[in-house]
Amino acid sequence: MASTAAGKQRIPKVAKVKNKAPAEVQITAEQLLREAKERELELLPPPPKQKITDKEELNDYKLKKRKGFEDNIRKNRTVISNWIKYAQWEESLNEIQRARSIYERALDVEHRNITLWLKYAEVEMKNRQVNHARNIWDRAITILPRVSQFWYKYTYMEEMLGNVAGCRQVFERWMEWEPDEQAWHSYINFELRYKEVDKGRSIYERFVMVHPEVKNWIKYARFEERHGYIAHGRKVYERAVEFFGEEHVEENLFVAFAKFEETQKEFERVRVIYKYALERIPKHQAQELFKFYTMFEKKFGDRRGIEDVIVSKRRFQYEEEVKANPHNYDAWFDYLRLVENDADADTVREVYERAIANVPPLQEKRHWKRYIYLWINYALYEELEVKEPERTRQVYQACLDLVPHKKFTFAKMWLLFAQFEIRQKNLQAARKIMGTAIGKCPKNKLLKGYIELELQLREFDRCRKLYEKYLEFNPENCTTWIKFAELETILGDAERARAIFELAIGQPRLDMPEVLWKSYIDFEIEQEEYGHTRNLYRRLLQRTQHVKVWISYAKFELSVDDGERLQKSRQIYEEANKSMRSCEEKEERLMLLESWRDFERDFGSEATVEKVRRLMPKKVKKRRKLTAEDGSDAGWEEYYDYIFPEDSANLPNLKLMDMARMWSKKLMNQAGGDADGDGDATAADAGAAVEKAPAPETEAPSADGAAPPESEEATNGGQQEYDDRDDSGSSSSSSSSSGSSSSSSSEEEEEGGEKEARRSSDQEKDAGRREDQEKDARRSSDQDKDARRSSDQEKD
Repeated sequence: MASTAAGKQRIPKVAKVKNKAPAEVQITAEQLLREAKERELELLPPPPKQKITDKEELNDYKLKKRKGFEDNIRKNRTVISNWIKYAQWEESLNEIQRARSIYERALDVEHRNITLWLKYAEVEMKNRQVNHARNIWDRAITILPRVSQFWYKYTYMEEMLGNVAGCRQVFERWMEWEPDEQAWHSYINFELRYKEVDKGRSIYERFVMVHPEVKNWIKYARFEERHGYIAHGRKVYERAVEFFGEEHVEENLFVAFAKFEETQKEFERVRVIYKYALERIPKHQAQELFKFYTMFEKKFGDRRGIEDVIVSKRRFQYEEEVKANPHNYDAWFDYLRLVENDADADTVREVYERAIANVPPLQEKRHWKRYIYLWINYALYEELEVKEPERTRQVYQACLDLVPHKKFTFAKMWLLFAQFEIRQKNLQAARKIMGTAIGKCPKNKLLKGYIELELQLREFDRCRKLYEKYLEFNPENCTTWIKFAELETILGDAERARAIFELAIGQPRLDMPEVLWKSYIDFEIEQEEYGHTRNLYRRLLQRTQHVKVWISYAKFELSVDDGERLQKSRQIYEEANKSMRSCEEKEERLMLLESWRDFERDFGSEATVEKVRRLMPKKVKKRRKLTAEDGSDAGWEEYYDYIFPEDSANLPNLKLMDMARMWSKKLMNQAGGDADGDGDATAADAGAAVEKAPAPETEAPSADGAAPPESEEATNGGQQEYDDRDDSGSSSSSSSSSGSSSSSSSEEEEEGGEKEARRSSDQEKDAGRREDQEKDARRSSDQDKDARRSSDQEKD
């Protein structure tokens, strides 16, 4: 039944809001608060004042108040404010015993509440209950010894009461807990107020051990200085420096120490302190130290002292750099340069030893190139500055033992070592060093240096042996062959020099053969062996047909003092021109012709100059098809080409010109038989056509390859000119012949008509034949162009 009744209970329906539009007047929370403030709805009216007239009413009032306080405490015992209010109310009624009882009850509830202890003690002190107050403070500092406020209040009360011994005893009890720095300073100031300096010193001794900080040591030293104990103050600073050592040292300690000595006029001590500090403190932590040191030297030092400050600062900077990256050899070089100028030999050696100890980690020469100069500078310093040859020898030997000669070597070290031994007049040791170097790691620079060394000593037999070793080691080096031959030439043995040159040019591989041949030829010219020189030129031309060789040969023949020198030189130019017709490099051929032309202008006649001028090529602009790397079409490219009249590839163009001349002559012969006047006109027109036919270019391009604009003319254009001129000539001849026939008799007109018909038929036949020839010429020229284009593409 109950479940049925519960199921039949109706669920209250939620009222549907029909109008959901916002109200016209909107009220904000700020407006509500403002209205409440204005109306003061929160304020309660003050309770009515009661006026007590007799003791019974007072007792009733006290009972009522105590009952209220007790009820509040009973409701929540942990709310200390209720206890304090209760005790303060009892205190206001001078019920000290009741107030003391309330505080005791409160301490039973919460004995670690600092405010409660302070209020309790203040009540006792306010009512001059000294012993009760001492008892409270003793209990407070026993329960809560880390609350400094209790100790301060306690000591202050004892000092105000004049109980100095009791106050000192409280401080001693406090110091056993090793409080913060301010507590120690309060104790020291307490003793100083009563002129107890010795006791203050003893407190400082304990203080700097409990709180070992730099600022506390400085305060201790200043305490001694302030009271006139200068020796004690200096001793405190010295103890502080010794106490912190080199690991935990700070710049403030040394700055304070230096200022202390400065006030005592101990300037040397100040300087020593600053230098000692700069040697042990990192640079980034010694900015103030450098600043005060510089100021000190400016005030009390001389120029040398100021320079020492700057040097010390730079030295400190370099020390930091090399510590950060020991393989920064540039920093080592700067550091060594600095210490070499201002330090003694032992200090410099120490820095050098530290520097060379940083061997490159990889055995690759590029990592050793800067490192090796540390050894070189070290050896030069020992030799030149310290002047100790034995130590210099040891430095060189240690360096050579360190370098991995199987992988790479440094020829400069071997050479410097040998030169050092020579300066020490120990020639055998120098030769032994160079022999060891060549035996371990032969290289060009070592061999060259050894040869120069023996040359300076005028040991030519040793130089010959060394050159032989050098050539066995590297027979491809043309410079070595040349130097060897020059040595023999200087010594006056031309046959040995010639034999050396012959061996050199007979080598299968050479690095600079052209220099070697030139040196050989120059040698023969100096010896005035012109027959040998010509033979050398012929042998060289058998190996190479380079244009410079031909030009040099021709100039050589021109330089020989001989009556036939011009003819010989001209013959060489002609021979060179013939041999270079098959040369694919047309620029070289042009260079030869230009040199020949200059020769003929200087030494030849007009006929020879004209002969060379006819051989000069014509510069034309051409186009060729470009192909990309993938084989696709990349467009067309314009380039300049040279057409030589002597080339067989240019015969189609020349053939076309000959055909034009032949046709013009034929027209002249035909016209001469009919009418002389008309024939003369026709011949004149045909001759004009021939005269205007394109001829090979006579003006050579400039040396840099550029040609005058009038020389850039296409060949096909010239051919087109011939066709136009021929047609005009034929038309003019026909018109002239027809004019002459109209002025004769009828018979002559008939004969002239028959001749004109025959002439026109002949002209048509000639025109057809000419067109066939022109087509053949164009076809051959196109084939030649395609062939040249394909050859150019193959070259590219």
